[in-house]
Amino acid sequence: EVQLAESGGGLVQAGGSLRLSCAGSGFTVDDYAIAWFRQAPGKEHEEVSCFVRREGVTYYADSVRGRFTISIDNAKNTVYLQMNSLKPEDTAVYYCTADGSDYESCPGNDYDYWGQGTQVTVSW
Repeated sequence: EVQLAESGGGLVQAGGSLRLSCAGSGFTVDDYAIAWFRQAPGKEHEEVSCFVRREGVTYYADSVRGRFTISIDNAKNTVYLQMNSLKPEDTAVYYCTADGSDYESCPGNDYDYWGQGTQVTVSW
C-alpha cells in the first residue's frame, strides 16, 4: 500500500526557512512522479513543485521559484521541500503527493496518493 507521511511544518517568521519531509512507504519514491501542493484557507490547492526523475522534469510555481527546492533522498525513500525566504503568503497546509503508472504531466497531473498534510504558518 502506497503511503505518504509529511512532517516538518511549523511556525516561522518571514524570511525564515523550513524543510518539509515526506516519507514514502509501499513504493520507491524515485520511481514515481512526486509533487508538493498547498492549500491556504479559502483557496484551492496550488501545485507548488513536481519532480519526475525518469523524465528529467522539475517544476516550480512562479510564486516559489528561486525560494523552494524539491529533492529526494533515495536511502531514506523521502522527498523534501526546502523552503527559504518564506513569506506570509506561503502560509498553508502542504501536501506531498505521488503517482505511478497513471502519471500524465508535471505540472497538472491528477495525483492518486496524498499525505495527510502539514501546516506551515509564516508570521511577520
